[in-house]
Amino acid sequence: MPTEQEKTIQALRYAIQMEIDGKAFYLLASRESDNELGKKLLVSLADQEDYHRQKFDQIYENIRKAKSWIPVDFKPDGGKTPRTIFAREIENVTSSAKITQAEIDSIRIAMQMEDKSYDSYHNRSEQIGPGTEKDFYATIAAEEREHKLILLDYYEFLKDPSAWYVQTEHPSLDGGS
Repeated sequence: MPTEQEKTIQALRYAIQMEIDGKAFYLLASRESDNELGKKLLVSLADQEDYHRQKFDQIYENIRKAKSWIPVDFKPDGGKTPRTIFAREIENVTSSAKITQAEIDSIRIAMQMEDKSYDSYHNRSEQIGPGTEKDFYATIAAEEREHKLILLDYYEFLKDPSAWYVQTEHPSLDGGS
């Protein structure tokens, strides 16, 4: 039966690989995107995945050396950066923006990846007792959930830009003539 430290190391290795895979996917998807909004949003998400990987690497090295979980300076932005990019760039999108099925499909895959990451980190936070490790996994799970919500917003925009604008602008009919 694996020790708690072995379980921690295994979870960290898995997390590092998920973040590496996420970054690679986002960079590939950004290169294949036909619109600037998608490119910028996906590159931003790739940067976030790389930041997560760096923190997991740091934790992994700390555990290998100190044999215990050492607090790490982890300051996630809660999806603020990609959400800001999305908000800023959506204003520049014209009705002639090219939206392809391939882009829609890649965003759907990205949402599934974020769900998988969230589930993994959330489950790990639930499996361990209170402390720094639990807090870290809960925080990064929340960050992955925010990424999913940003991608969902973008996905809804890609599927039906007109409906997305109506929904997000919350227009109302005033009954006037």
